[in-house]
Amino acid sequence: MISIDTRAKELSANALRVKMRIAEACAHCRRDPRSVKLVWVSKMHPISDVEAAIQAGATEFGENKVQEAQRKFNTPRPGVTLHVIGPVQSNKWTKAAKIADWIHSVDSLDALKKYQAASYDSKKTLDVLFQVNTSQEATKSGLEMKDVEAFLLSLPPFLNIRYRGLMTIGVNSGNPEDSRKGFAWLRQMRDRMQFRGGIFSQFTELSIGMTDDLEIAIAEGSTLIRVGTAIFGARDYT
Repeated sequence: MISIDTRAKELSANALRVKMRIAEACAHCRRDPRSVKLVWVSKMHPISDVEAAIQAGATEFGENKVQEAQRKFNTPRPGVTLHVIGPVQSNKWTKAAKIADWIHSVDSLDALKKYQAASYDSKKTLDVLFQVNTSQEATKSGLEMKDVEAFLLSLPPFLNIRYRGLMTIGVNSGNPEDSRKGFAWLRQMRDRMQFRGGIFSQFTELSIGMTDDLEIAIAEGSTLIRVGTAIFGARDYT
């Protein structure tokens, strides 16, 4: 087994390559690289990888499953922000709100009510993003595009929840360019809601783009790039 120090050096080199891709993509569309935050997606990787990543300078982590996130992040990790990026089952809503700093996959008012109650109990403020199924694939979670605006406009204010923006997953076609239209649509919806102000005054974020399509995502306005494979390597699904 390799040491934490050795693994940290590997992850640091991998992350540097991703950051260079982000910088090049930003330069191409005349964006400030500081406007794009890299989320290190540690799902299905061991706790030792999280520790090595922190040693390598990571501060933003993404986990898909609440139980896995609890195993890795129940111990306080100063300076670390945890993003729950996968769909959250209703029986995990309270646990998700208590452990996460951000939840990217909100698509119901019932979830928001649970998140509010748990955040209030924990004396914290939870940042949330609303997931939209821009690829219109049956296997993807999230709000349908036709329902997004009406759903958002129906939302009440919550004391312990900040509405921060939108999230989506690109088209699973093998061609990143196929995701551009959906990403652009998401940016336009984000802009329209932010313009309304009020409870959407902090609606600034777009969580779009992963290892294979981050360049397209940045060109279309992404502020949160979720990268796992290009940093941590292939996952063991067995």
